[in-house]
Parts: sequence; C-alpha cells; structure tokens
Amino acid sequence: MTTTQASENRPPATARLLQLRELQQRRSPRTDFAVRRIGRLIVSLLVVILAAFFLIHFVPGDPVRAALGPTAPVSLVESTRADLGLDKPVPQQLLDYLGGLLRGDLGTSIQSGLSVTGTIVSRFPTTLSLAALGFAVAVIGALPIGMGAALLARTGRGRAANSGISGVLGVLIAVPDFLLSVGLIALFSMWLGLFPPAGWGDIDNAVLPVLGLALGPMAYLARIVQVEMIRVLDSTYIATARAKRLPQRLILLRHALPNIVTATLTVGGLLLSGLVAGTVIIETVFAIPGTGSTLVSAVGTKDYPMVQGMVLVYATMVLAVNLVVDLILITIDPRTTIAEG
Repeated sequence: MTTTQASENRPPATARLLQLRELQQRRSPRTDFAVRRIGRLIVSLLVVILAAFFLIHFVPGDPVRAALGPTAPVSLVESTRADLGLDKPVPQQLLDYLGGLLRGDLGTSIQSGLSVTGTIVSRFPTTLSLAALGFAVAVIGALPIGMGAALLARTGRGRAANSGISGVLGVLIAVPDFLLSVGLIALFSMWLGLFPPAGWGDIDNAVLPVLGLALGPMAYLARIVQVEMIRVLDSTYIATARAKRLPQRLILLRHALPNIVTATLTVGGLLLSGLVAGTVIIETVFAIPGTGSTLVSAVGTKDYPMVQGMVLVYATMVLAVNLVVDLILITIDPRTTIAEG
C-alpha cells in the first residue's frame, strides 16, 4: 500500500494533521523565523496598546478640566466629556478605542480638538526624517572611526592616538542626549553663531538636532566596530591575505569589512530603535514640531487620545525597525540568526 493510499484510508482528522505536518516540513527555516517575528510584533503591539490605555486612564486628574481650564463651566466640562466618550465605563472606552484602531481612527485631541490621526500624519514625517538622518550620520561616522581606531591599536606608534579616540568616544557615550544637545547649542549657536538654536526645515536648522541625536550612538557603534575589527584582523584569513601581499585597502574592504557587518548591523538596529525613542528628547530641546514634542505636550496636558496615539506610533516604529533588522540578518547570516531566534 502506498503512502497516499494509506493517508486516504485514515480518518479525516488524522489526514488533516498529516497534511499540516507536511506543510510545516516544507516551509523553510527562514519562513518560520519570519512568521515567529511577525507574531511577536503583533503581540507586542497589543500589549503596548493595552498598557498605554490603562496607564493613562489611571493617572490622577481630570483631562477635560485640565484642557478647558479651572474656570470652565461645569456644563461645558460635562458635555465635552460626553462628546469624547470619557463618561462611559472604562471597559466600554477600551472597546470603542480598539474599534477605532481597526478603522484607523485614533480619536480626537482633548486639547486642540483636532484628529489624532491627522496630527500624526502631519508631524510624523519630521520625526522620521530626523531619525533617518541621525542613523545615517551615526553609521557613516562610526565605520571609519572604529576601523581607524582598530588599525591604530595594532601599531605601537598609534596607541596614544587610539587612547585619545577611545576617551572621546567614552565621553560621548556617557553624556545624556539632552545635555549633549544643550552643549551643542551653547557652543555652535550662542558662542560661535554658526547654526540656529532651534527649529526645523532648512539644512542649518537640522545640523545641531541631528548631531545631538547621532553623536552618542555613533560613539557606541564605533566602539563595537573597533572591537570587531581587531578580532577580524587577528584571524587566519586576514593573515593569509597579507601573505599574498594584497594591498591594505583591499584587505580591509574585501576581507575585513564584510565580516563585521553582522555584529555592526545587529547593534545598529538596536541603536536605530534608541534613535527613534531619542527623537522625543531632541524635538523637545530644539523645539521641533514632530511627534516627540507633541507627545511631551500631550502628557503635560493629560491629553489621553493624543498620548495613546503617539505611544502607538513610537511602539510601531521601534518594533518595525527590529523586525526589519531581523529579516536582514537572516538574509546575511541565516544559520546564526535562526539559531539565536
């Protein structure tokens, strides 16, 4: 009796179970990995949505009264609360909020009366461009600095320079973003007068915010590149390439650089998530009209719908970045990535 005939003679439930097992065996490990990561993203988003909803609703104070002011008539406060649905029980508010999310409706701002979705759409490009520019500057700066420091560390004459570079990188890593941003404003805007202290739109306005966002991650990534490059330069295949009398530049670009990509990309993905979250501080310090400064303002005024919408945006950005990095890693180094995840 053939396998097909045997499966046909089995009960329907058993046959379906065997078919599911065959489909699972046919799927590649990369597909399983991607499915698991997407499932984790969905679960994480649900947790963030519920956590933001309940934390905001249990914060003491009346958001409607805070928005309308202490002298607003009671009738106006009550009508506004009814219009926003805040007079309903909390479980009903949660169901209404989840239903709105499925329709793409994040509610209405208590403070401004504008659509939360519209506000996000108008301000999200600013935050996205700030994070993208900061990440580009961090990566472009970290690679040559880290590789140069690694080469200096391997030569006796370059140890002093390497120590100086490591010291500067350590300071940049340790200094908080807001303090570094204030220092950049004091130095380049107030003292030297080279760049505006705030705002967004022109290239001059973007220099200081991007540097404030990128310098810390760039220093951290440069240290990772330095450590990985030293490890790679001590490997046997680099010694073989040198024995073949290949030019130093060719050894670095063709043999060394590709072997530090996985570690650099992994750390870079984590740093990009941090950069996305760091835009909240940078936008506040430099008065940039993005989602970060809007979130800070909404928290101060207890604007529930706006806070929930902004938290959802930032959580989605961070989780999406992590997913993209995982998918890139599984393409570059599938064995290690699948084993770890």
